[in-house]
Amino acid sequence: ETLKAFDREVNAFVDYMFGPRDARVRGWFLLDSYLPTFFLTGAYLLCIWLGKKFMKNRPPFSLRAHLIVYNLGITLLSFYMLVELILATWEGGYNLQCQNLHSAGEADIRVAKVLWWYYFSKVIEFMDTIFFVLRKKSSQITFLHVYHHATMFNIWWCVLNWIPCGQSFFGPTLNSFIHVLMYSYYGLSVIPSMRKYLWWKKYLTQAQLIQFLLTIVHTLSAAVKPCGFPFGCLMFQSSYMATLVVLFINFYIKTYRKAPSRTAIKETPVTTEIKNGFHKDYFAAANGFQNNKKAQ
Repeated sequence: ETLKAFDREVNAFVDYMFGPRDARVRGWFLLDSYLPTFFLTGAYLLCIWLGKKFMKNRPPFSLRAHLIVYNLGITLLSFYMLVELILATWEGGYNLQCQNLHSAGEADIRVAKVLWWYYFSKVIEFMDTIFFVLRKKSSQITFLHVYHHATMFNIWWCVLNWIPCGQSFFGPTLNSFIHVLMYSYYGLSVIPSMRKYLWWKKYLTQAQLIQFLLTIVHTLSAAVKPCGFPFGCLMFQSSYMATLVVLFINFYIKTYRKAPSRTAIKETPVTTEIKNGFHKDYFAAANGFQNNKKAQ
């Protein structure tokens, strides 16, 4: 009874802050109450903290088979969302510049159903971090990584409850395309024979940055020439995307713009630093690759 009372108070407060919810998504899994999303996010952060302590004096897990299945699954889900969003918005005659929440009829419901999967995929993607913890890849668990994963899941709970279609379609369409490329890369990087062909990781980060910038432009286009989509939501989304742009640019500069000095290159022992024609640092950030031989 105490939990139910707390749940009612939390949801009453959320409704007071954001106004009436979209009736078309009432009763959908995880949407009626904010508590499941809040507790899952808390569990995610707790798992990172406890997981690091648990793994501190233990050898890293390889998890090669798990990573292949996981990355393939996310790739297929992202491809489904990409195709379904394109078809649904085409069917509904969505306006690329600005699309409201109610004019496309059944196509709006179809878009909302896909965006629910997009929301749910964000909790599945918590496993990205859990795999890093179990493989002791602490360098990959950055503020950007945790901030992005934790906030996206919560933001999309709000999106599904108040703006589950219309202008909301654009970012997930781009992001689903990027995730097809990204998780394909991660899945292939698990296979030793494929690693020498994975030269395009840097371009994935560039594509992510372009995605964020395009989403900001698309969002602000609806503010310049409105169509009835909530103005406050447009401003929030633009501001949030701006934080990702700043963080990703910082990550890109630190990762790809700091070239090793000539002296360091000359001193690199060929027998230990070069593998299959590539410097070991090339592989260090790949999701599916464990450079520690003990973990194989």
